[in-house]
Amino acid sequence: MRAFRLPAATLLASAVALAGCVSSSGLAPSGKALDSASLQAGRSLDGTPLSSAAWPRRNWWSSLGDAQLDSLIDEALKGTPDLQIADARARQAAAAANAADAERMPTLNGKASYAGIRAPTSVLPAPTGGHYSAVKYLSLGFNYDFDLWGGQRAAWEAALGQANAAEVDRQAAAITLSANVARAYSELGHAFAVRDLSRDELERSQRLFELSRKRMDAGLDSKVQLQQTQTQVASARQQLAAAEQQIASARIALAVLLGQGPDRGLDLQRPQPLKPDALNLPPNLPAELLGRRPDIVAARWRVEATGKDIQAAKTQFYPNLNLGAMIGLASMHTSDLLEAPSRFYQVAPAISLPLFDGGRLRANLAGKDADYDLAVAQYNKTLVGALGEVSDDLGQLRSLEQQLVDQREARDIAKSNFELAMRRYGEGVGNYLDALSVQQQLLLAERQLANLEAQRIDLSVQLVQALGGGFQADSVPPSSAPLAQAGAAAAH
Repeated sequence: MRAFRLPAATLLASAVALAGCVSSSGLAPSGKALDSASLQAGRSLDGTPLSSAAWPRRNWWSSLGDAQLDSLIDEALKGTPDLQIADARARQAAAAANAADAERMPTLNGKASYAGIRAPTSVLPAPTGGHYSAVKYLSLGFNYDFDLWGGQRAAWEAALGQANAAEVDRQAAAITLSANVARAYSELGHAFAVRDLSRDELERSQRLFELSRKRMDAGLDSKVQLQQTQTQVASARQQLAAAEQQIASARIALAVLLGQGPDRGLDLQRPQPLKPDALNLPPNLPAELLGRRPDIVAARWRVEATGKDIQAAKTQFYPNLNLGAMIGLASMHTSDLLEAPSRFYQVAPAISLPLFDGGRLRANLAGKDADYDLAVAQYNKTLVGALGEVSDDLGQLRSLEQQLVDQREARDIAKSNFELAMRRYGEGVGNYLDALSVQQQLLLAERQLANLEAQRIDLSVQLVQALGGGFQADSVPPSSAPLAQAGAAAAH
């Protein structure tokens, strides 16, 4: 077999000399990722106790102190439709990354073929012409694209970055689901509390109506006063019906979050009063949040991936070197197929360089630049929004803590007044009508307190989610400063 020398250096030098026929000059991304240190939040967060233990745990809901809630979240995390969607997307992205990695590998293909023909004598003279003849082939083909400029590797790294982002999205979906279950469960508990107060109000208004009817019969009240008490009874019935419907809706909402039919919610017991953790914040919040919020981590991976896409797109402007080779056997007679004269081989090195493409490569690169700018803008928006959510939730919780203190005081005063009115009535120095009026103020105060306590649970869950919901990335892309440097490198 003759030796074959590949003039690769000569071919490559010639192609490089032709480079510049299709140019990427003038195209570059403009997006710049924010540095978390540049986002001032100290004054907004000032005054809140700091604790490294303030970062939520993975099973943060267990601290709320309700075993039924624990089991519901565990049930939801086993595979609701939302999680199945996120999981499928993560597997899609992982498969795309594997496919991009496979593109970097050489290919080897085996082939067996049979080609028969009967050529007319007007084309081929006898003895070949006018007779049926066939050629049998057995061959093995090899093909490899040399990744001279790292484009295939960059494309694989881009796909890998998107796969990492999709995996983080899957974890984020689980965190969102657990938070939504906790909120819906809190709403169910609040609905039960409102129903209890509505029943008390209906009972109070009915007693007031009976008292007013007796007073009217005795000539002490007018019909107008009686009808006013009837209005209160009707209003109390409406509030009770609304509370019952609120319970039913909360049960259905939980069933949907569990990925079950509405009847699943009917099996739920009344929630226990939930106990949120004391209000604390972790130190070094802006910087630490970069690795604790799944949406920020996913956005950073997408910035990294689109930067690699730019690198891959730029290599398409450069020469491409490909090596194809084939060895095989070919013969018209099966008995001769394995003989030495039937052997053949082919070596086909090729080098290509885009000379004119109507602007396709430049348009593709411009699109990748825009993708990068979009990913950077979304990252910046996510980072700013995350700090805003933490600050807003914290501010609302601070205000709510004081509102709860004030409302508990108001409830205690109303309760003391009601007890005093009932004691005076029992001693014969007060009347029952006054006691029922004071009780109405107590029930209103208790309802407002129940509303504030439900808001506190909801905001506490929101703050847990704003702090990442217990997420800790196994791996993260470069922080915002290196991301900005990567963007600058992609522009050159």
